[in-house]
Amino acid sequence: MSNPLQSIEQMSYIIFMKRLEDMDVVEQNRARARDIEYTSVFEGKDACRWSNWKHYPAEQMLVHVRDVVFPFIKNLHSEEKTLFTRQMRDAVFIIPKPSLLQEAVALIDEMDITAQNRDTQGDIYEYLLSQLSTAGMNGQFRTPPRHIIRMMVELVEPDVNDRICDPACGTAGFLINAYEYIIRKYTSPPDMLEVDSEGEYHNLIGGDNITDQRHWEKLWSDTFYGYDFDSTMARISLMNMMLHGIKAPQIEQKDTLSKLYNEEERYSVVLANPPFKGGSIDKSDISDILSLPTTKTELLFVERMIHLLTIGGRCAVIVPDGVVFGSSKAHKKLRQMLLEENQVEGIVSMPSGVFRPYAGGVSTAVLIFAKGGATEKVWFYDMEADGFSLDDKRTLIDGKGDIPDIIEHFRGRRDEVPEDRKGKCFYVPFEEIKENNFDLSISRYKEIEYEEIEYDPPEVIIEKIEGIEKQILVNLDELRELLKNS
Repeated sequence: MSNPLQSIEQMSYIIFMKRLEDMDVVEQNRARARDIEYTSVFEGKDACRWSNWKHYPAEQMLVHVRDVVFPFIKNLHSEEKTLFTRQMRDAVFIIPKPSLLQEAVALIDEMDITAQNRDTQGDIYEYLLSQLSTAGMNGQFRTPPRHIIRMMVELVEPDVNDRICDPACGTAGFLINAYEYIIRKYTSPPDMLEVDSEGEYHNLIGGDNITDQRHWEKLWSDTFYGYDFDSTMARISLMNMMLHGIKAPQIEQKDTLSKLYNEEERYSVVLANPPFKGGSIDKSDISDILSLPTTKTELLFVERMIHLLTIGGRCAVIVPDGVVFGSSKAHKKLRQMLLEENQVEGIVSMPSGVFRPYAGGVSTAVLIFAKGGATEKVWFYDMEADGFSLDDKRTLIDGKGDIPDIIEHFRGRRDEVPEDRKGKCFYVPFEEIKENNFDLSISRYKEIEYEEIEYDPPEVIIEKIEGIEKQILVNLDELRELLKNS
């Protein structure tokens, strides 16, 4: 298929068809263990089970999936009129060739896409998303690497009582990782969990310390909220979250910068990587609540996040470096708003290769702030490595880099109070930042220690050059002699 976004969507449908039966079996076993009644989603629809049709001949499979299975998944929960039903209303199954569908089904059937090994699905999405840039499509669908998402989640430390939002959710990576962080936090013993070389957790089916059923109901239906202006991405997000165990995710197709979106002070945690590569919005479409004199989306999204948060709410957002040091009136006004009306808790400056190969060498930073109050001092960290090579290959080194150190020092920043500006992390007082036009770039404040190098005097250098010339002449004479003898 020529359109990578359509590929992601169609692949999502097939993955969903497989995982739906896997999830149904898990839920059935859980109900049996608790001695409670369980009604299968396939009640009266056994023909829609993956195990029943995955071995059909190609022609029969295409007709069956198109005319039976796909309408079935579109109408899941139709009686409850859920967001899933609404978002799937316009979904279309467009895999054109029987052989293509049969091959895709065979490949996915071989993959270990289970509740215990959900990262395979993430790998599929990341690969397909990487194709968007090569196809020349807009950068709004770019997803941050999962280890950067996990780091940001660790920095804001979401809890079971939070309401969490991503106003530009893409494939819902932040929301899924926030859910898994909460489950991990409430799972015992912790040695049940396995961690791979990239820091990915496995066996995340616990949460046994969440004993109140009301907390589970909240987690499944009133904790995770995501918005994306693209209907395809909204559908992918919904399916992705449901496949990760979130039964009724609140994902809607909405442009959160537009006049049609007017939520305020509703969320206690916001996590996001809003579109910033050349992003802009028509001035007439911008929400009246947004006061910055600009159409640049990277600035407007940060202001939107301030409005979304409740007092004391926490936010971690990826921004291009221009946001932290840009000189326009809108750039300065946003930083002044952040520093004087909120608490900027940290700036993590990331190396430019973090987003390769999706976005070339864009330099970015993670901005962490809490709503309300005022900033007394800002904690800076200069990330030099993220555990992967910083070229387009992004080869695994240790999968961690500075990330464990960032999390440790951020959590201990108030006790440590680092002031050495030659180190990786340090504090800068608000007054100094204000004197520098509210500049939040680490390069403005970091002290670089230059190493003094002793150079040879000119006469020694000339002597070395003459020695090299003599050796070259000797080598040429030897070469001529060899040629003559041969």
